[in-house]
Amino acid sequence: MRVKVSRKSSFNAAHRLHRPNWSDEKNQDIFGKCNNPRFHGHNYDLIVSVTGEIDQETGFVMDLKVLKELVHEQVVEALDHKNLNIDVPEFENLNPTAENIAVVIWNKLRPHIDMGKELEVVLYETPRNFVTYSG
Repeated sequence: MRVKVSRKSSFNAAHRLHRPNWSDEKNQDIFGKCNNPRFHGHNYDLIVSVTGEIDQETGFVMDLKVLKELVHEQVVEALDHKNLNIDVPEFENLNPTAENIAVVIWNKLRPHIDMGKELEVVLYETPRNFVTYSG
């Protein structure tokens, strides 16, 4: 029997969607307000889910306290109150779109989750705009 357990968290971060190899006009046309040279911020909501078999001894798929600590250490401490373009090495050459942020988060967490379990990241950039990445 496979069961999914989830942990919700949040962080605040600034970013600018911009490609340096494009003209200012093309960046503005594609990214609009998100291309603000002075950056802009979001209050991101994050749901991290782990799916797997229930351990017969503990009754857990994964101890949610462990997942809470993992998300805090690997994601919140790395991204909260940061300028993603400037302060986060993963975005040095990667446009910090919601899609790319979700993949970066997944990559930060995957080495710490048992490979026999599935990992899913859902990242809300706004209450109505979100992306899902499962590897």
